[in-house]
Amino acid sequence: MELTVVELSRLQFALTAMFHFIFVPLTLGLSFILAIMESVYVMTNNPIYKDMVKFWGKLFGINFALGVTTGLTMEFQFGTNWAYYSHYVGDIFGAPLAIEGLVAFFLESTFIGLFFFGWDRLTKRQHLLTTWLVALGSNFSALWILIANGWMQNPVGSEFNFETMRMEMVSFAELIFNPVAQVKFVHTVASGYVTGAMFVLAISAYYLLKKRDIAFARRSFAIAASFGLASILSVIVLGDESGYEIGDVQKTKLAAIEAEWDTHEPPAAFTLIGLPNEDTMTTDYAIKIPYVLGLIATRSVDEPVTGIKDLISEHEQRIRRGMVAFGLLQQLRHGDKSAETIAAFNEVKVDLGYGLLLKKYTDNVTDATDEQIQAAAKDTIPKVAPLFWSFRAMVFSGFVMLFVFAMAFWQSTQHRQEKKKWLLRMCLWSLPLPWIAAECGWFVAEYGRQPWSIAEILPTGLSASSVSAGDVTLSLLAICSFYLLLFIAEMYLMIHFAKRGPSSLGLNKYHFEQLNNAPQGGL
Repeated sequence: MELTVVELSRLQFALTAMFHFIFVPLTLGLSFILAIMESVYVMTNNPIYKDMVKFWGKLFGINFALGVTTGLTMEFQFGTNWAYYSHYVGDIFGAPLAIEGLVAFFLESTFIGLFFFGWDRLTKRQHLLTTWLVALGSNFSALWILIANGWMQNPVGSEFNFETMRMEMVSFAELIFNPVAQVKFVHTVASGYVTGAMFVLAISAYYLLKKRDIAFARRSFAIAASFGLASILSVIVLGDESGYEIGDVQKTKLAAIEAEWDTHEPPAAFTLIGLPNEDTMTTDYAIKIPYVLGLIATRSVDEPVTGIKDLISEHEQRIRRGMVAFGLLQQLRHGDKSAETIAAFNEVKVDLGYGLLLKKYTDNVTDATDEQIQAAAKDTIPKVAPLFWSFRAMVFSGFVMLFVFAMAFWQSTQHRQEKKKWLLRMCLWSLPLPWIAAECGWFVAEYGRQPWSIAEILPTGLSASSVSAGDVTLSLLAICSFYLLLFIAEMYLMIHFAKRGPSSLGLNKYHFEQLNNAPQGGL
């Protein structure tokens, strides 16, 4: 089957975004772990913590460099592959991206240099401040990116201007304090902390299994277990809050994630597992937990969670109102700017985006047939099965990590982690879990928004650039080849330096042996 320009552009952006997000959570998590380790070094003056910061910082630097490279490629696509999107919403979407680039990114990058090259030029406290600013800069950078993405999910603080045919900002404060953006930010950075903690925990467990760099590994293991347990608990709590926000402003996404085909009497049950059947609009072999979905999505026992069938009916009505809005917009563009026409358009312009969904089926939106309207209404529901299973893979990975961190924390407080080989192996084999959870989470967030590039405003099908499918295919192949080389370089460097271990830092051999033979208690 031949792919269209829109489908190829979506595929390219999905590949670049999800590849970029391999590096982002580790940057967020490792930066804070480095700050914690260096804080302990400054408080205790124990040189092993300085070596911990230098060693884990080396791995952090490799990851950061590749994250920056892949992030730039992703942002350029707004101009190359999504030109109409950039024109239509650039007044709003460009502001947080510009702030991220001019403030957060340069803040982070500047202090990264001081972090690596300032050990012999700064005092201990000055270098500690630098490390904390690196951590805060990485989180500040994520904040503005997620504000931009949160607006795509819940476009507040903006209005459509029929004179310019663009969305324009009316409230910068609403853009910043968008509840969806705020929930996404705290949930995403907390998942990054989990990734950084699992990374340190797994490699430390590897050293303990190999009975090498033991003093270093003990302390790294303990810090990662403590930080990771706090972080995974935060992710679970914030995930619940995210579910509530989705239930409030993204009912279609929630219904698709839960394969909620019908609107049932409240409170809705949570489908633990089952087989979504989109042909019959049922979930076969479903195992449900009573009340749970209602409590998560509505925080009540008397509010229903709207099912997919009812949402399709609602969207059909909004498409019909969107047809009216489109007709009035055509009148305005042809010079009829009477007060009556403007007032009539303002009453229905909220549904203009639904009318634009008909562009997939006809150029003459105002004369669309009932069959075309019904087809467009069905298009408002994303594919259920991919969302259903991705969400459950994310949640399952999260609870497995909760168990791993809890066991690691308990055993490290008892100074028994070295004796529990099963735990060390579990920690090592759990290393991929935070990336699985993060990638599934982003897939749910972005695929669940379809068919919209901007929720209920701009359909994805209208957002692409006027380029040929061959051009996009060529750039897709080039990017895949380039990213494959980057991935090979990342894996080689990470594995190489992790295998060399902290001993490669040149720690005094006699002092290192003393540390390895020291008792586990204390810092």
